[in-house]
Amino acid sequence: QRPFLMTPIVELHEISKGFPGVQALEGVSLTVEPGEIHAIVGENGAGKSTLINILAGELQPDAGRILYLGEQQTIPSPYVSQQLGISVVYQELALCPNLTVAENISLSATSMQGGMAPLHRSAFRATARRVLEQLGMGHLDLNAVVSRLGVAEQQIVEIAKAISTDLKVLILDEPNSALTTDETERLFTVLRQLRANGVAILYVSHRLEEVLNLADRITVLRDGRFVETIPAAEASVNRLIASMVGRAVDNIYRRRGESTVQPTTALQVRNLCSPPYLNNVTFDLHEGEVLGIAGLPNAGKEELVDCCFGLRHYSGDILIQGRKSAIHSPHAAIAHGLALIPADRRGAGALLSMGVQENVVAASLRRVSRAGFVQFGAVRKAAAAGVRELDIKASSLVQRMATLSGGNQQKVILSRGLFTQARVLILHEPTRGIDVGAKAEIYAILHKLAEDGAAVLIVSSELPELMGQCDRILVLYRGCISGSFARDQFAEESILACAMGQASHGI
Repeated sequence: QRPFLMTPIVELHEISKGFPGVQALEGVSLTVEPGEIHAIVGENGAGKSTLINILAGELQPDAGRILYLGEQQTIPSPYVSQQLGISVVYQELALCPNLTVAENISLSATSMQGGMAPLHRSAFRATARRVLEQLGMGHLDLNAVVSRLGVAEQQIVEIAKAISTDLKVLILDEPNSALTTDETERLFTVLRQLRANGVAILYVSHRLEEVLNLADRITVLRDGRFVETIPAAEASVNRLIASMVGRAVDNIYRRRGESTVQPTTALQVRNLCSPPYLNNVTFDLHEGEVLGIAGLPNAGKEELVDCCFGLRHYSGDILIQGRKSAIHSPHAAIAHGLALIPADRRGAGALLSMGVQENVVAASLRRVSRAGFVQFGAVRKAAAAGVRELDIKASSLVQRMATLSGGNQQKVILSRGLFTQARVLILHEPTRGIDVGAKAEIYAILHKLAEDGAAVLIVSSELPELMGQCDRILVLYRGCISGSFARDQFAEESILACAMGQASHGI
């Protein structure tokens, strides 16, 4: 165990922050030492993001003190935070999609020059190359436009941008939610190197096993309050979960109840092709069934979701309730009884500036309109029913989506799909960035829907999630189905072998 230095680099004393109807933080105290990885865990809505935004200068506390290197400090803006040596990597990337890799990595350094300082592009390129090599991504094209990169590569660029400055405190919010195992290991190697160089790292993650492996100390927040700070060596997954939710969550991945699969087929996919991503994909999804789609990144999972919801051109056939259906737009998909809960919750799923009620009815305005005019009484009635049915935690029906926790945002998006009267639910990474308590609630909702006859398709990169919740799992490898597993055949090694192209099963 590494000995901690005596003088903290950051000290938070009795920090409080409230929003209309919500007390996000109440009297939270925290210390971060130079050269330590300090993890912060808690359910969605525990106050983690608010705490990060206060250190980033995005929010100002209502009460409490911030000490930086032993001196009381006000952080009125992100610029001041950067000047102090604090860099933040958010779960939602903050890149300029029309700029190159080198230009994005140089943004922080450029903004800190200020005024009319000349831009030394050659120096920026050298810095970008050095940082990428440090991250094990030296092969990345500095001239590549960021919008043309994959999500994992964009995440690496975001992290490279953060560590390109005179860094003293690095804050990461779910930094590896889109990274492969190898990319995650490279990231962790870099973080340990930064720790050895004296950089303080605040690490926010819902992946508790990962936190235990990486962190030196762990702080738990619950409902905006400090619960405890413990050395990682003294922690366990069960202890952290109990601290986070105030109770033990018994194996969240374990499915409750029996299978409810019915003989009737809800969705049939026949010889689906979308070169070069998908090649002759064929499967059935039954009413009352929870079907999982597994596979490594770039296996074709995302493209399968897009094809089934009319977001990507395809050849082949999609049949709904046995009838051939032309699903060439989201509007057509909704009209045929399909609903999508996308992986990019904030970017593609939530209308962040609108309220809960607008989000619930957004895909079904005809159901709450008369003679072309929206009936706001019908909107409120529909939203209230959705909030009640899915137990959505919101201060009111007009609370902005942006201020809800991730788990409650996901429930609102799911409620929107249900309000379209969908009978086929497609969920892409349904619990990404959601805490353990909210995961258990989402799983319970999905299985209740399956019991009522809905067909559920879960596309996930979390194999324990699929093995715990699904009746069957299909495995994609390079755009083809390489494995089909019934529930009594689930075995992590066999599924991974199919995902890596080392074996085939049941096809």
